[in-house]
Amino acid sequence: MDWLLKPRKANLLGALTCAGLMGFALYAQHGLGLEPCPLCVFQRVAVIALGVVFALAALHGPRGAGRIVYGLLAVLAAAGGAGVAGRHAWLQSLPPDQVPACGPGLDFMLDTFGLGEALRMVLSGSGECAEVAWSFLGLSMPLWVLLWCVSLGIFAAWVNWRRPAVAG
Repeated sequence: MDWLLKPRKANLLGALTCAGLMGFALYAQHGLGLEPCPLCVFQRVAVIALGVVFALAALHGPRGAGRIVYGLLAVLAAAGGAGVAGRHAWLQSLPPDQVPACGPGLDFMLDTFGLGEALRMVLSGSGECAEVAWSFLGLSMPLWVLLWCVSLGIFAAWVNWRRPAVAG
């Protein structure tokens, strides 16, 4: 387990974990037929961004301030993913009479309203985002994404902000 103390290898593990999460998301979409809602798409973007930061940190192998920067970027990506997933899980917990009406698709919103307004509309949620179409161990997919983002954010901070016991 001392390989985990080496920042490059630990960052590679973070990148592979994010790749696995995206692999499952694609399986859920194409294998299980679960179409992602706009909030799901934003969660995917955050997980991809987190994976890219982990991968760059693993390839670069920075020291000193570089590790702090990679850690900060990873924590920000994880926090963004956790925030969107938390909002999504909250929408799913609403009673049916309080769920917002279904809105237009993400492509339509981006084409019609621009990125800023589309982002505001997506984060306000809509009816399709409140549906729980899949769960495992009693937790919906957004709750799993929330747990993974929080865990990976903590892992990224630990890997990149601690003093390494072993160089690497």
